[in-house]
Amino acid sequence: MTTAFEPIVLGGKRLASRVAMAPMTRSRAFGPGAEPTELMATYYAQRASAGLIVTEGIQPSPVGQGYPDTPGLHTPGQVAAWRRVTDAVHREGGVIFAQLMHTGRIGHPSLLPEGLVPVGPSAVAAKGKVFTHQGPKDFVTPKELDQDELVRTIADFVAAARGAIAAGFDGVEIHGANGYLIHQFLAPNSNLRTDGWGGDAAGRARFGIEVATAVAEAIGGHRTGFRISPGNPLNDIAETDPADLEETYAGLLAGLAPLGLAYLHVLEGPDRELTGRLRKNWPGVFVLNPFTHPEPTGHDALGLVEDGTADMIAFGTLFLANPDLPARLAAGGPYNTADRATFYGGDHRGYTDYPALTA
Repeated sequence: MTTAFEPIVLGGKRLASRVAMAPMTRSRAFGPGAEPTELMATYYAQRASAGLIVTEGIQPSPVGQGYPDTPGLHTPGQVAAWRRVTDAVHREGGVIFAQLMHTGRIGHPSLLPEGLVPVGPSAVAAKGKVFTHQGPKDFVTPKELDQDELVRTIADFVAAARGAIAAGFDGVEIHGANGYLIHQFLAPNSNLRTDGWGGDAAGRARFGIEVATAVAEAIGGHRTGFRISPGNPLNDIAETDPADLEETYAGLLAGLAPLGLAYLHVLEGPDRELTGRLRKNWPGVFVLNPFTHPEPTGHDALGLVEDGTADMIAFGTLFLANPDLPARLAAGGPYNTADRATFYGGDHRGYTDYPALTA
């Protein structure tokens, strides 16, 4: 029986364990340059005992930013600043992938450089509000990406992936989940296109496959992961037809499988049977962020490696509050409690001041 504390080879690298740190937006890249800070380097280095760290979402272009104070990977200054983060993690023996997150229609013009507006597969506004420096604001109707803009957006992902490798990252994770741009293309309520980038399930899966193909060609499939969240309604996504959902994600995985990707990362919903089908259809490393709502993923999730449901388990909130989480999991606790009031923005409090067991 394989346990979560055994090594695994991912993308040609031997990971110390099968415990991953899930990507979590923290909104602490302050300043006009959207550059990671020394405090962020400390935060990630503290958590380097993870088998794999996946960073918070990083916008691959200025128009890809959907929240205040999130970091980018599209300028030389950002690449240089991320190098300080990756160096700090590597000094502690960690492995770190950069999550490339284009938020698409989830955002607001006030978060973007002057003249830019959020973009999406179709001119359909999401229901709800987004947090800005001026407080919550309604989502706006995005600009529908035309053919040339789609090509440029794919090129932005590629450039950001190359920048990530230049910054010392061990690889990148393409964010195709949680209602952001790639997920917007996958979902029938946000993608109303009738050209080759929409219409049927195959058309809606095309954008994600082409992004992954281009990134894998640029930096190597072994340095490229992909995250999905089938059926997740976050950010006004509606994937409510079971047959269409099945066809869409089967087609997506069929398009991704030949690329030799480092892993598939699934943010699970309540349908464990769907997880099993995805697992069966994926030829490589299968990383699972299991459905444990309303509680954060905890110690019990380790059994999903032992029973073969997944190859690795990604922990979010528990890793946020416990920088030495693998050691705590191995010991059966105790665990620090996360302070939700400090999840987004702020200083070191609720960020780098959670104690380790040895502290």
